[in-house]
Amino acid sequence: MGGKRADEGQQPVAVLAALRARPLRFLRSSTPWRCWAHVLSGAVLGLLLLVVLAVLLAAGLALSVVGVGLLVLPAVAVSGLPVGALERRRLRLVEPVPVPDPHRPLPGAGRRARLRTRLRERATWRELGYTALFALPLAAADLGLTALLVFSATLVCAPVVVWALAPETVMLIPGQAIPGPVEALPATAVGLAGLLLCAYAGTLLTVGRVRLVRFLLGPRDEDPGRQVLELTRSRARLVDAFEAERRRIERDLHDGAQQQLVALSMTLGLAAYELGGSSGGDGGDGRAAALVERARDEARQALEQLRGLVRGIHPQVLTDHGLAAAVTEVALRHPIPVAVDIDLPARLPGPVETTAYFTVTEALTNAAKHSGAAAITVHGRVEGGRLVVQVTDDGRGGADPAAGAGLQGLADRVAILRGRLMVTSPIGGPTRLRVEVPCSG
Repeated sequence: MGGKRADEGQQPVAVLAALRARPLRFLRSSTPWRCWAHVLSGAVLGLLLLVVLAVLLAAGLALSVVGVGLLVLPAVAVSGLPVGALERRRLRLVEPVPVPDPHRPLPGAGRRARLRTRLRERATWRELGYTALFALPLAAADLGLTALLVFSATLVCAPVVVWALAPETVMLIPGQAIPGPVEALPATAVGLAGLLLCAYAGTLLTVGRVRLVRFLLGPRDEDPGRQVLELTRSRARLVDAFEAERRRIERDLHDGAQQQLVALSMTLGLAAYELGGSSGGDGGDGRAAALVERARDEARQALEQLRGLVRGIHPQVLTDHGLAAAVTEVALRHPIPVAVDIDLPARLPGPVETTAYFTVTEALTNAAKHSGAAAITVHGRVEGGRLVVQVTDDGRGGADPAAGAGLQGLADRVAILRGRLMVTSPIGGPTRLRVEVPCSG
């Protein structure tokens, strides 16, 4: 992870790369305009932020005498959170690659739990530090450069101003009147030079802001949110590697051992035919024919067992025809009647189909072993961008999902895909297993 973080820290700034790649065409591109949009919006937001922070600090200090101010000061501490989110979003004006959120996700957490967690995160205090910089020196730099831009634009328009205000006296420099538009042309030249300077200065200021945002508002290796993200990515890579290995084993068994057993069964059949035809009542040939037939039956049984093993590793019907067909095939071989109602608009991503398939097969296996059910239903739909599959049996209930490793492993796999697995099994039944998996990344 450390190496990856170092690479991110050395990631070039897109604006600076554009300036270095084509310095002569830089002014004709959209980059200076986007940089100045970033600078001008920073000047406005910096002023507003300075006012808000001043009010919060003043209120907190004034009310701290009676204890109420202690409730205001935490608001100051977490004020960097919205500022950080806004700055990461505003950076998209000039940077094509977004800066990730350094905070850990807190789905379902209450306000107090969320506040306590955020106050413990280092990223929160880095964002507060950036907020202080944004409200003071960064806003001052944006305002100063904006003032230079306005002054340069005024100088460029000096001949028009002098002509429009004639015969009024116009002085760009105190004590020195400009008699006419022609005499104001040197001011125009100075203004154009100032605009050129502003174009490059705004770009360099934006480059500095980009690097500061990446440094203070981006994720770091020590942030828990980044650690959780890296752990999830690592587990997802392991699952993908495991699935690829399953498919390789399935192909090797299907194309290798299974085909050899088929050929062996056919050869034994031919041998039995030859022995039966040439025995002529000879006792030794009859015994040999019986042994060959027995070997043929054993080869046939081994082939059936191998085919079942291949289906358990990764069924070919799932790859070729999708989830509904694969679950229907399992239901036809199940000892308990299974009603399958899976209606999907299209094929789903491979990991989603595989996870749902093995979840259903595990539920059907458990129902056959432990439930004493007389009927099982499998219902599947796509709802709100999520695949929702529910397996229900009318058995005795009382199932404990933690008792076996099968469902627990499936729950971990579903969690990697940002889904969830729920099992309800009251005493007396029914037992319901529900899996929800997002259908997109």
